[in-house]
Amino acid sequence: MTKDQESATSGSKNNASDPFFIHYSDHPGMVLISKILNGNNYATWCRSMRISLSAKNKLGLVNGTIKAPSKKTNPESFEVWQRCNDMVLSLLLNSIEPDIAEGVLYSSTTQEISEDLKERFSQLNAPRIFEIQPTIASLSQEQRSFAVYYTKMKSLWDKLSSYSDVPACSCGAMKKHVE
Repeated sequence: MTKDQESATSGSKNNASDPFFIHYSDHPGMVLISKILNGNNYATWCRSMRISLSAKNKLGLVNGTIKAPSKKTNPESFEVWQRCNDMVLSLLLNSIEPDIAEGVLYSSTTQEISEDLKERFSQLNAPRIFEIQPTIASLSQEQRSFAVYYTKMKSLWDKLSSYSDVPACSCGAMKKHVE
């Protein structure tokens, strides 16, 4: 048995830094974040989930950096991976509105759910951008303290920038654009 396989089968029970470690307080009904995905809040939901899963050392299951071991050649490691994947699946499903969860319920990995939700909800959302831009333009300090006003403005700018991801450029034209 390799060191990684040993870690996956025995170390994950006691080592909180092991990505397969499941804390005694983790359970399938647990809710990680306060606002569930409703279709209109993907950017903030995704950011909140990434923070929570990173804190639990489970982000690798969602982004695909922790791959499933072979069920045939490493059955014990696969069982540990499966248990952890299923726990994160339940955490994701508990953070999604039931109507949306139905569409990803039969995904077998957390990475599949993540990619499916990203494909459906992270698309450039012109109506939402149109809604945010006038709000920014018309925001005034009014009776608010400067700190509250600044926080509101920054929040709107952050939301707007989350919808305005610039695609990666491999042709070199972006360099000219930036200059």
